Amino acid sequence: MDEILRSVEAKPNENIPQLNPGDLVNVHLRIKEGTRERIQEFKGTVIRLRKGGNNANFTVRRTASNGIGVERTFLLRSPRIEKVKVERKSHVRRAQLYFLRERTGKSSRLKEKIKK
Repeated sequence: MDEILRSVEAKPNENIPQLNPGDLVNVHLRIKEGTRERIQEFKGTVIRLRKGGNNANFTVRRTASNGIGVERTFLLRSPRIEKVKVERKSHVRRAQLYFLRERTGKSSRLKEKIKK
């Protein structure tokens, strides 16, 4: 049974580094529009990580214009993800940062993790 499951499982995307909740990331996603392909960036904070083989995903939240929050979920094994760049790591004490949804401005900022 395990052999069958392993044969269907997608290979991990090497362009995605180790992510943690609270990381400020820049996700470069390949978008196909008709016959053309382009790369779109989505910059925001990782608010949750879901593990689970093929279904593993992470959700990134950013604030768009006029303070409107936008969340987008990406599959960890997706071949459409060109690269993920971790720009900053933050110190958090939660696994899911859903409390950031109600926060705006300075209260939505997270403390940067200090390297020792």
